[in-house]
Amino acid sequence: MPTHSETRKLPYTAQQMYDLVADVESYPKFLPWAAAARIRSRQDEGDHEVILADLIISFKVFREKFGSRVTLYPEDMRIDTEYLDGPFHHMVSNWGFKDVEGGCEVSFFVDFEFRNRILQGAASMFFNDAMQRIVRAFERRAAELYG
Repeated sequence: MPTHSETRKLPYTAQQMYDLVADVESYPKFLPWAAAARIRSRQDEGDHEVILADLIISFKVFREKFGSRVTLYPEDMRIDTEYLDGPFHHMVSNWGFKDVEGGCEVSFFVDFEFRNRILQGAASMFFNDAMQRIVRAFERRAAELYG
């Protein structure tokens, strides 16, 4: 079960980074391997919003759709994602955003496991590189939007 976590200080506000990560529909514009995104539903729960979304991931010969529940906590500056359906055995990720002097601190954690052993083996080989590419893609997108 690969996991990855990191914390980065970026020269943007916590609100800007929260908004960027919360904009799931825009992921195909800048995230590697994200071929399409679709929002199934949005529900305002008072102190948080729940989005059910589908993301299509395309990498070489693999093309998979997976559904997730994205829970947005604007007051806490936190975004939690959990797997609903698709090629994973399980998948969770968490984002946290905090204003600090000179910008904000962004923390990211992901834990997942594919159902398919071949996919899991392939993911394990390039997992760290893939996670770093994804984090850098969010950083580049922030520079385009807010830099």
